[in-house]
Amino acid sequence: MGIASILSDFWDDQLVAHDRQGLFLVLTAFLVSFVFIRMSARVIRSPRAPWWPGSVVSDSGVHLHHLVWGICLMLAAGTLGFALFQRSPGFEICAVLFGVGAGLTVDEFALWIHLDDVYWAKEGRASIDAAVIAASVMLLVLLGAQPFEIRGGNAAEIAVELTVAALVIVLTAICFAKLRLAHGVLGLFFFPIALYGASRIGKPRSPWARRYYGERKLAKAERRFPPDRRTERLKDSFRDAVGGEVSR
Repeated sequence: MGIASILSDFWDDQLVAHDRQGLFLVLTAFLVSFVFIRMSARVIRSPRAPWWPGSVVSDSGVHLHHLVWGICLMLAAGTLGFALFQRSPGFEICAVLFGVGAGLTVDEFALWIHLDDVYWAKEGRASIDAAVIAASVMLLVLLGAQPFEIRGGNAAEIAVELTVAALVIVLTAICFAKLRLAHGVLGLFFFPIALYGASRIGKPRSPWARRYYGERKLAKAERRFPPDRRTERLKDSFRDAVGGEVSR
């Protein structure tokens, strides 16, 4: 009874009272869905578990990745969620279904940007990064952080607020283009971090570096971010632990 009482108080006082129960359910369902489908994919890959369902082999070359089911689930849950807005328990059920769909979709984020199936390739590690970013953003919003606020008022105030919002979005986009992911996520909510990340040198394999860096600047980036850098090794270890080893 003690645990049930704590959970009930948490739900009523921390979530319902602040209208955050929907986001909490989306985040929880997202994490559970992502962990389950990633675990399932790793079990399917293992020769020691041929009994595990889900492996699809098509002679015609047609294969529906689980991101397809995730997109369909998100579309259905999002549409029903608007129709059932703030009407329990339908609203909460739609939040869970949307989170599940998001987990299935983000798990194959790398397939959004690559024509080939790179799920187990090095490029597929982008899916792990995307999941961490999505979960981090949802958690920060759940805790009360917000990137910017358009409160309204007179035209001058609205113009200033829109300008600040646009500046935050631009700086955050630059951080992501430089593969400074932590700066991009935190900078979306804390402007000085976005400004710092956008003004620093990008990683040598980032889209920003490939587009704007010459040989001298690229050499500087490679010295700043060597492949054997301790933080990079830690990140790769985390990606391997979550996503499985990269195919050689």
